[in-house]
Order: sequence, then structure tokens, then C-alpha cells
Amino acid sequence: MSEGMPNTTPLRLLVADDQAIIRRGLALMLDAEPDIEVVGQAGDGQEALEMAEALRPDVVVMDLQMPRLSGVAATRLLAGRLPRTRVVVLTTFDDDERVFEAVQAGAHAYLLKDAAEDEVLDTVRAVHRGESRLAPSVARKVLDQFRALAGGAAPCEPPGEAAAPTAAGAPDEPLSDKEERVLALLADGLSNKQIAATVFLAEGTVKNYVSRIMEKLHARNRTELAVKAATRRG
Repeated sequence: MSEGMPNTTPLRLLVADDQAIIRRGLALMLDAEPDIEVVGQAGDGQEALEMAEALRPDVVVMDLQMPRLSGVAATRLLAGRLPRTRVVVLTTFDDDERVFEAVQAGAHAYLLKDAAEDEVLDTVRAVHRGESRLAPSVARKVLDQFRALAGGAAPCEPPGEAAAPTAAGAPDEPLSDKEERVLALLADGLSNKQIAATVFLAEGTVKNYVSRIMEKLHARNRTELAVKAATRRG
């Protein structure tokens, strides 16, 4: 399953799920891949946060409904404390409020637990490369929420959990024609490499464009940037 993966240091991964059988099964599946090393398993959000700070994994596969500290709260804290660590939400919940909260908290991908093994592996590798992934049903919900925001509605905030500070109140800076083109391709789900081939730029240049666009539109990750792009279209 690791066809095409370069021979580099394995991706370091932490699995966080309060159901032991699911946590252990995920860890076994992921650790069996030659390019992935599972460095730890956490049974709740607080343990996930503490282990992540100690182990500095590249990716955390995070459940949402966990004791002591929810997956959303843990994701929000991880985004602030370990910005290089990327979070893949893997949960049974796809209701609008949870999806939106997780993306706002800083999750780079959102999958449901009925996802195929290959989809989970592909998503973990994609977020490690700097991409974002959403299950199709989840993507629709996120787009609906952002369109509601564009129309003036406010997002729901989880009880007892303070929202992370954002630049949401600041106006977006105008984009150049090239930046608009890159943003449109990103919204279509293209990777940096695919965008580079489409607009005839080096992949590193596209990465710089994406970073600059994120700053201008006050997006904290590619997922949020993609839905902002869809909102601009609509």
C-alpha cells in the first residue's frame, strides 16, 4: 500500500480513541505500513495531548467523543501548542455542529469510522504532506456552515469550551489573479503538485502561494482555506 512512497524516515503517528479495541486495531493497521510508525496510543483527549507534547508525532488520529477532554478541545490545544502536528479526525459522528467545530479547531482531515482502510492510510499520508481531506458527506456540511457564516450566521460553540482566537473579524486582503487561480484549484481538491503542473509553476512556488493566500484570507489550514474558496465562488 506504500507504493510510490519515498524511502525516508517513517511518519510518526499517535492514535487517540477511548475504545480500546478500535484504538488497538487502528494502531496495528497503521503500524504495519513500512512508512508509518505508531509511537503511542491514548485513551482520552487529555492523554492524547500529553503524549503528543512528549512524543511530537507528525500526525494524530483523533476520535471526538472521549472522556476528560474531547477530541475537539484536544485538537484546538494541539493546534496552538504543536502547530507542526497534524490532526486527522476519525469518528462515528457526522452531525453539522461536530464537523464544523473540529475544522474550526484545526483538524486537517475528517473521516468517518466506516471509511475504507485505504482511505484512512491515504488521508494520513496526505495530511503529512500538507494536504487536507474531508469525507464527501462531511465536505458538504462544512461548505454549508461556511456559507451560513458568509450570510451572517454565527457558528455554534461547544458548551464549556472557549473558541480559539482567530482573525475572523479582520477583512480579507485582495488576491492577485495568480493567487485566485491557485485558490480555485485548491478548492477543487488538487494537491500542490497537481496545481503546479496545471499553472506551470514549481511545487515549492505553489506552496508559497498557498501560505500567502492563507495569510490573506485568515485561514488556519488548507481545509478552512478550501471552504473559504467555495464560499467566495458561491
